Amino acid sequence: MVGEPTTFSFIVEPDDEGMRLDVFLADQDDPPISRSQVKKRMNAGEITVNGEHVKAGYSLREDDVIRWEFQPPKKPSLEAQPIPIDLLYDDGYLAVVDKPAGMVVHPAPGHPDGTLVNALLYHFDDLAGIGGELRPGIVHRLDKDTSGALAVTKCDEAHRFLARQFRDHSIERKYHALVFGPGLDDEGTFESWHKRDPNNRFRFTGRIEAKRRAITHYKVKERYDSGVCLVECWLETGRTHQIRMHFFEANAPLLGDDVYGGKNTSSTKLIDRQALHARELGFDHPEGHHVHCEAPYPDDFAQALEALRAGKDWR
Repeated sequence: MVGEPTTFSFIVEPDDEGMRLDVFLADQDDPPISRSQVKKRMNAGEITVNGEHVKAGYSLREDDVIRWEFQPPKKPSLEAQPIPIDLLYDDGYLAVVDKPAGMVVHPAPGHPDGTLVNALLYHFDDLAGIGGELRPGIVHRLDKDTSGALAVTKCDEAHRFLARQFRDHSIERKYHALVFGPGLDDEGTFESWHKRDPNNRFRFTGRIEAKRRAITHYKVKERYDSGVCLVECWLETGRTHQIRMHFFEANAPLLGDDVYGGKNTSSTKLIDRQALHARELGFDHPEGHHVHCEAPYPDDFAQALEALRAGKDWR
């Protein structure tokens, strides 16, 4: 959505009283925006309630007047930007990046720059056009708030070679997640359909028949007294939000996930984003050898683990 600034006004109805402001706005059809993006817009001063700036968790009252001076996102930019990146592997064909949480992979409306692609264009030469005009070098992606190992390619040969492995599901991908799952089995497999949820455009669901299947294997690595588990997941398919969707629908949502977490787990004092980290990535290299990378836990994930192991509650 790129265009002229627009003012949106809402009057809170009795049925919406008590709802969080950010949840209310994310549920509106206009502007089409996620809950995390709402928080950013609030921080930018675009949103007021009864003429006052309030927090995202403000509890709505009947007849509250919400006013949003909505500034449409800038057009995507493919400018090289000197953004630091950590490399787990690097050669003339490809690289494996340790993507930080909070970084979008490629430019799009709402995230016009400051992305991994902008950083790659600065650090690597001749990426333009490899894999697509707006996604140079990108073979796969991680959600903005998911950290960890992500492969990028530097030539068409490597891009085709890795894309084929992703298509054939021969890539080794292991993720670590913190979930609230006191009733979760020690190990198992989730196999479901995969389709956008018609009741929530920001979610996917496995409960509606669709053309695509999603398969996630998991094993519990650690359990804590609070009911939280550290789980390791490996993917047989790589659908959008696959891990987050599967654990949510298994009544074991990820901590800090404000899309799939529900009222109890979307907000936690342990971590300020979905607790999901792409821990390992393995694939065959175009020259014949095998590449395997392990991304260390970022500080927020490591600190959350330390707190859980010390017996602290996540609430």
